[in-house]
Amino acid sequence: MIKYALVGNIASGKSTMEKMLEQHNFVVLDTDFMAHDILIDNPQIAKAFSEYDVFEFGRLSREKLGKLVFENIDLKEKLESLIHPLIKKEIETAFETYKNEKYVFISVPLLFEVGWQDMFDKIIFIKTEDDIRLKRLIERNNYKEEYAKKRILSQMSQSEKENKADYVIENNSSLKEFEEKIANFIKENLI
Repeated sequence: MIKYALVGNIASGKSTMEKMLEQHNFVVLDTDFMAHDILIDNPQIAKAFSEYDVFEFGRLSREKLGKLVFENIDLKEKLESLIHPLIKKEIETAFETYKNEKYVFISVPLLFEVGWQDMFDKIIFIKTEDDIRLKRLIERNNYKEEYAKKRILSQMSQSEKENKADYVIENNSSLKEFEEKIANFIKENLI
């Protein structure tokens, strides 16, 4: 099995690549979804943040928790110390579950930030200019411009990630052109 990490900063186009890989019947997992599931069902995390206004209808709200920890580095580190080991364990379980597959793709937006690059054989980085990602965040997530800029600046620079990746796919023009680049990547490297 060849283990691929799919990396890209916020609003870079990871979801589009995930969908195209799935259309070719490759195993594709997303650590953001793993994190969502963990947050919903983890009593330890709920207890750790019980004194904050991060609940809705008696359940932990990802949106409220996200805003809270994004504005407070200590709380961000607290959440990461609880959730990252659980996500890492899920990745390891996925590798065991799909050990007979030729390829497994796992989307790990913060791969380099958490230092998990050694878990993978190959790293694909999707690079998208900051102004394009800013526009997408404002339109897609309904973020105010100032908040969207903070989200972009909170991540490791794209140039650092690009230098650490095995493959770089640029996503700076139309969706059609990006899909063509993904299709070419699949044809040249996977089929």
